[in-house]
Amino acid sequence: MEELLELRQLLEQGKVPEALLLVDELEEMSLSDKINKIDSYGVILLIHLIKQQAEQRLTRSWQISTENAVREINKTNKRRKSGGFYLNQAELIDILQQAYPIALKRAALEAFEGRYEAEELAVMVDEPAILAEALQLIQH
Repeated sequence: MEELLELRQLLEQGKVPEALLLVDELEEMSLSDKINKIDSYGVILLIHLIKQQAEQRLTRSWQISTENAVREINKTNKRRKSGGFYLNQAELIDILQQAYPIALKRAALEAFEGRYEAEELAVMVDEPAILAEALQLIQH
């Protein structure tokens, strides 16, 4: 909020170049926040896809959580006024790839009642297929 007050003061003082620098900083902060949210929901999405593939079953709870994660990713990524998206497909893939190891560790705590370590669970699932499914769900 203090950044907006500073922006107002710079504009009132006619310091347009300084105001534009602050606008750039605000845009960067906003995008960073969106990336963090997409990453968090990406982890949740991947956890459920990993468990689903490993256990060869789908619970209603996992399905609803998956749908919610996809909805929140799309809501966060959607540009409201100008249309389009903040992150393109390549950037979404990158975020999902970075989130996968974290999701795998968390899925190992839940799948098969936590009997397997993440490394053991990793050999039970097809990482590229899970990442492709996650991206497909997000894009549709």
